[in-house]
Amino acid sequence: MEENQTQLVSDAVDYKGNSADRNTSGGWVAAALILGVEICERLSTMAIVVNLVTYLVGTMHLPSATSSNVSTNFGGTSYMLCLLGGILADTFLTRYWTIAIFAVINAMGTCLLAISTGLPQLRPPPCSPAQSNECVEANSLQMGVFSCALYLYGLGLGGIKSSVSGFGTDQFDKNDKKEKQQMASFFDIFYLIINIGTLLAVTVLVYIQDKVGRSWGYGICSVTMLLAAFIFLSGTKKYRYKESPGSPVVQILQVLVAAIRKRNVDFPSNISHLYEDPAQELRLSHTNKLRCLDKAAVITSKDAGISESPTPNPWSLCSVTRVEEVKMLTGLLPIWATTIMFWTVYAQMASFSVQQALTMERSIGNFEIPPASFNVFMIGSIMLTLAIYDRLIMPLFRKTRKPQGLTNLQKIGFGLFFSIIAMAAAAFAEMKRLSVAKTKGTTTLTLPVSGFLLLPQFILVGIGDAFIYAGQLDFFITESPRGMKAIGTGLFLTTIALGLFGSSILVEIVRNVTGTNGGHDWLAHRINDGRLDYFYGLLAVLSLINLGLFLVCAKRYKPNPGEVALRTNDKVNVDVPPKEESA
Repeated sequence: MEENQTQLVSDAVDYKGNSADRNTSGGWVAAALILGVEICERLSTMAIVVNLVTYLVGTMHLPSATSSNVSTNFGGTSYMLCLLGGILADTFLTRYWTIAIFAVINAMGTCLLAISTGLPQLRPPPCSPAQSNECVEANSLQMGVFSCALYLYGLGLGGIKSSVSGFGTDQFDKNDKKEKQQMASFFDIFYLIINIGTLLAVTVLVYIQDKVGRSWGYGICSVTMLLAAFIFLSGTKKYRYKESPGSPVVQILQVLVAAIRKRNVDFPSNISHLYEDPAQELRLSHTNKLRCLDKAAVITSKDAGISESPTPNPWSLCSVTRVEEVKMLTGLLPIWATTIMFWTVYAQMASFSVQQALTMERSIGNFEIPPASFNVFMIGSIMLTLAIYDRLIMPLFRKTRKPQGLTNLQKIGFGLFFSIIAMAAAAFAEMKRLSVAKTKGTTTLTLPVSGFLLLPQFILVGIGDAFIYAGQLDFFITESPRGMKAIGTGLFLTTIALGLFGSSILVEIVRNVTGTNGGHDWLAHRINDGRLDYFYGLLAVLSLINLGLFLVCAKRYKPNPGEVALRTNDKVNVDVPPKEESA
């Protein structure tokens, strides 16, 4: 009996609700079934995103800037839906059911995309790109069907992305030394899977879309996702299931709602009288910042008898620790805000940069590189940068007084720096391309200028991505309070989403400013008629200003304090702030 007990995982259950057996559940077999869903999601997502503008411009006949905005709005919405998926998983569905349900929704989205791009009735009549001014744009019905398919896919993406990494780590016991090491390896393999899926998407699937047919490319994505969902469900008996701690977004809202409800309540004469959960062993000390939030922990007459109630209504009374956790999150917001700009730059690689490649010479011998496949150079530079940092730079750091290497904030700073250089390089490359276009005529389909002129911008953004991705994720997870670690990933995903939305907003502002009152529209209907180099230059200047703001915020940032273990009969030791007037 004792030997059997040692095989049980203390914080996980099996599919029947019994304590999970270490020998028959979880581990690498279960994790591999989950990773199958992730590689299919990444395969589909990148195949859609990097090649979307070529379809919108070449087949749907949308203007250059409009096509860019459709692409970035889709990406931004998909990443914001990850927050919705996280709330559903943590509050209602569990991670297992969230992955299962949204994988099917994801497959439905790609299936509808295959139908939308395959039926001639759902596309405008073809025309010569040289006479693009005479081309008929897609009507509302055609764009409506295509958009429904696109955003249905985005909904599925949000559900999968919010849960797949968390459910994967659930298959390992962090209290077991061997499995804790396996969990660390899981993250390495998870990132490797992401890059493998991306490489296959920007090479194989993009080529199939361009040379065989869009419907074939999307159809393959749909079939592979359905197959991955079936394999995922087949492992139901192998998985370990853990109880959800609840959504951190809901916990934040509870503090805000409770503080607003008690905005007219006076602070107690002794701040130690604020409510603290007696069952909570790890607590945060009270701080004097954002004291308005402390009102969420004030015990009023309506909260009478709280000492007898182990679970008070969290929408009217929150513990000091819960309030302090929300305060800690607010301290992350300046860094959070100054990392958004990088993803606005990143968005150009799948939008305007692909449109540039579409007009340039892309042949290697008899093989013509699809314009969207230029993103393979960005992915390659990400992987090469990570390898150089891990194998060459880190060993040098270990010989110094900084064996941990660059800090997360330093990595973010390097990422922002490389984005500035990337946009400067993109502006110079576009100046060269436009000079050739003016010489040969703006209606020329393929300009006699090599597409490899675009490599610096793809490579530099890739280097920046390698630094900022690791830095942001590490910063937001490690600096988030222990009870709200899941919100760290959410903060990271929102910077990507807002960066993509920021690109759309900036495009609209530039079009309205430069395209009115007889001005020269920087982002004209056809890319050869505009001044995309000026737009890239604007992004470089904005990124430089943003880097300055980031350096100020990083210098002023103070790491969040850790939690203190207290016995349940201890009182909360807090500083007493000056009494505030009633709001």
